[in-house]
Amino acid sequence: MTEQPQLRRGVRLGVDVGTVRVGVAVCDPDGILATPLRAVQRDAKRNSDLRIIVKEALERDAITIYVGLPQTLRGTESGSAELARAIAGQLADLLVQSDSAAEVRLIDERLSSVSAHQQLRSAGMAGREQRKVIDQVAAAGILQHALEMEKSRGCAAGETVAAGPNSAI
Repeated sequence: MTEQPQLRRGVRLGVDVGTVRVGVAVCDPDGILATPLRAVQRDAKRNSDLRIIVKEALERDAITIYVGLPQTLRGTESGSAELARAIAGQLADLLVQSDSAAEVRLIDERLSSVSAHQQLRSAGMAGREQRKVIDQVAAAGILQHALEMEKSRGCAAGETVAAGPNSAI
């Protein structure tokens, strides 16, 4: 009988990148349940949004930040994928600058926002109220998807994002 590889124990963050807000979710150290954490206002000029996410990762001693990569139903990258890749690269750079060992990984986020809207509607939340939390709920969906992939494969999910010259801060 072959033994399954052990997944690293530790907190992970999920990030749903939007043009207005960035949703952030967190999971327990055993990687069982993703929970919405907060939505951060985008700040493309000063990157204060990214610094807040890195601060959350450092305070929680996160081992991985999963950033949702928008894809079409056919599996090709959507128009928003470029922004998600840029944000992921900038997060990787900021983590390196902070001497963090956490890694950044991109993961397919197909239908995460649709699913989040459905969950909030079924919970009886009106459209106006949904706007306040939709990004966090989508981030939790992205993170939960990553956790399920980790468990089924026995290793980290998604595509590793390396820090480097292609992700200017």
